[in-house]
Amino acid sequence: MSRPNIVYLHSHDTGRYVQPYGHQIQTPNIQRLADQGLLFRQAFCAAPSCSGSRACLLTGQWAHVNGMTGLAHRGWTLNDYGRHILHPLRAAGYWSALIGEQHLSKEPDVLGYDHVVEIGTTKVHSIAPAAQQLIRSRPPQPFFLSVGFFETHREFFEPSSVRDALYGAPPAHLPDTPEIRADMAAFKASARSFDQGVGAVLQALDEQDLADDTLIVLTTDHGLPFPGAKASLSDRGLGVLLIMRGPGGFHGGHVIDALVSQVDLYPTLCELAGAPLPEETHGVSLLPLARRARREVRDELFAELTYHAAYDPMRAIRTHRHKLIRHFGERLLPVLPNVDDSPSKDLLVAAGWAEQPRPRLELYDLLADPIEMRNLAYDEAFADVLDTLGARLDAWMQETEDPLLDGPVPVPFGGVVNDPSGISPREPYVGAVD
Repeated sequence: MSRPNIVYLHSHDTGRYVQPYGHQIQTPNIQRLADQGLLFRQAFCAAPSCSGSRACLLTGQWAHVNGMTGLAHRGWTLNDYGRHILHPLRAAGYWSALIGEQHLSKEPDVLGYDHVVEIGTTKVHSIAPAAQQLIRSRPPQPFFLSVGFFETHREFFEPSSVRDALYGAPPAHLPDTPEIRADMAAFKASARSFDQGVGAVLQALDEQDLADDTLIVLTTDHGLPFPGAKASLSDRGLGVLLIMRGPGGFHGGHVIDALVSQVDLYPTLCELAGAPLPEETHGVSLLPLARRARREVRDELFAELTYHAAYDPMRAIRTHRHKLIRHFGERLLPVLPNVDDSPSKDLLVAAGWAEQPRPRLELYDLLADPIEMRNLAYDEAFADVLDTLGARLDAWMQETEDPLLDGPVPVPFGGVVNDPSGISPREPYVGAVD
């Protein structure tokens, strides 16, 4: 098999809220991709923060190893930009280009792409035509193309359907109120724009007769920008859409229920492209799943958050059946600056959410309690599960030299954060290091 082109399509804050995951959101282009490719039902990011998630996917390393434990636009960087997937792909003969959102560096030139399209916006209306033009004018060798859409980050589009606000359902963990239905209706309008961007790229590949020779990786960084999702280690924060179509077995309109972490995409792409796999790659290749050689490639996955807008260190281990979340910070009340401002957030804060304490440990039986509402960490009947998962989480942190083992993780030189006791990420920064 010849080396396939690779198109990495990614959005902000979409979670799994698109049509092929069963939600009432018309995304026909994404549905077409699922119908033709492989859809992963149990795919998770490794860090539910915009930069951390992308860094884990594009380096194949956990966030506390690659250095992206905060946000790039607030001063965090990768320890080694040579870890980026484009570099082993370049060694295998690939040409690379970046269009739109990247969120790994304040300056995209640091990443090392052969070509960066400068547009000045990362919305679909600008990114999609630029992506189409680049595909038409590509060089002859195999290419790696990163196309990043700002959708569905806040601020959302204005709702485009009265029915969405009247009849739409909020995420399962949030109350069904007019405010949250309207907020979700606005999200749906942004999701439809995202879908149009996906469709434009698919059309360009079809027009250039490249569809059969191109692996498409469609995903997002983390869960929805609603309270209890983004910047949390719940499945609502970690769960991501992942649809892949193209050479290597990624076809047929099948659904895969195996546990998958976004760090697994790095070794998958390297193997498929015949690229050298760098040492200290933490993911595992998904090709055995795509080729039906195995039903599972991992029995656990890990996730972490250290900083988003504010410091809120936590780590988690998840299996098919259980999840353990451990909070390391002193603050056990909600860290509201890590929750995007929204009508949904305003409603919950007004109802007293900010004063509701969080436990130090959270343990969930994901079969009996899929929305993680009943904490079993202090239930004696689950003591063995708690001990087993706790030991596995400890081992992972020790093996990967997690800096949390040495105490609070400092802000890097030049980094800026919010006060964890604040309300909004838009409040004045504190803890700036000059």
